[in-house]
Amino acid sequence: MAWDEWERLKAEAADQQSPRMRLNQVPPEPRGGGGSQQGDLAVNQTDLAAIGDAAFELHQDFGRVSEHARAASQKAAGGLKTQGFALGGALDHVASRWIDQSRSLLDATAHISNHLDFTKGAHAGDEVHISGTVSSIATLDAGFNERKGA
Repeated sequence: MAWDEWERLKAEAADQQSPRMRLNQVPPEPRGGGGSQQGDLAVNQTDLAAIGDAAFELHQDFGRVSEHARAASQKAAGGLKTQGFALGGALDHVASRWIDQSRSLLDATAHISNHLDFTKGAHAGDEVHISGTVSSIATLDAGFNERKGA
């Protein structure tokens, strides 16, 4: 596309100022900010469990595969160094960085998995507490209804 044609198309688009098309922007928020106070994000225990399971599986699989890649890279680096290739030192440096980066990923996936397992257990305890409290209230209500003769 020629530069002149691009400029012409931009000018035509600016002339149209169609309210249906807004490029690179969102409609302005009402004054006072905020907009809706209610979010649209919803999550349930099944979703959280799936995320936790995926993090655990990634941790397991990546841990195994990354160890193989590290060992192979370090072995190749050693062989290249022994034969006098400068590339051996560079590959050794890459393998060292790989170790650091893969540990970071493994730590993150373990943290996600463990946190979601903890959250699941904590919420299960909350559910038991709430259920017990609500059933106690129902028992009290029944007692009051008996006293009133209902």
